[in-house]
Amino acid sequence: MNTIDLSPLYRNSIGFDRFGALLDSALHSGPTNTNYPPYDIEAIDEDHYKITLAVAGFDPQDLDIQIENGLLKVNGKKSKVASDSKYLYQGISNRAFERKFNIADYVNVTNAELCNGLLHISLVREIPEAMKPKNIAINASSNALEHNADKGGVENKTQTKEQSEGSK
Repeated sequence: MNTIDLSPLYRNSIGFDRFGALLDSALHSGPTNTNYPPYDIEAIDEDHYKITLAVAGFDPQDLDIQIENGLLKVNGKKSKVASDSKYLYQGISNRAFERKFNIADYVNVTNAELCNGLLHISLVREIPEAMKPKNIAINASSNALEHNADKGGVENKTQTKEQSEGSK
């Protein structure tokens, strides 16, 4: 497999090291069975998201949700229940799973709820005030340089109050 050189992306960008590592890991990861459990990712609005996983048969104590270094991990491990049942066919999966989601900076998990076999994880992007765009005021300066062709040079158009009164 060919390798991809991401160094041109780093020439004009700062702070996107995690993005490069994410892309690199996606390109180098082997084939995995990532279709269980099925899930949806929903954008509620610009800053609110919801992940829904179909975890039928799992109780809240069978599920574990962790977030660390921009990675949300949802683990499910069914507790073993001694059963004398004799199945003719068992199509309901009770297997353990681990589902991982990459989370952007400043995205936090606000709530997790298990309802009707669906695990709903609510997320919100909370950008700190220091990171939000802000307008910078432009101060008008009275110090202007003007080229004067008669005198062959540049003169400062700013006069002090005393200079303007003295010329009267």
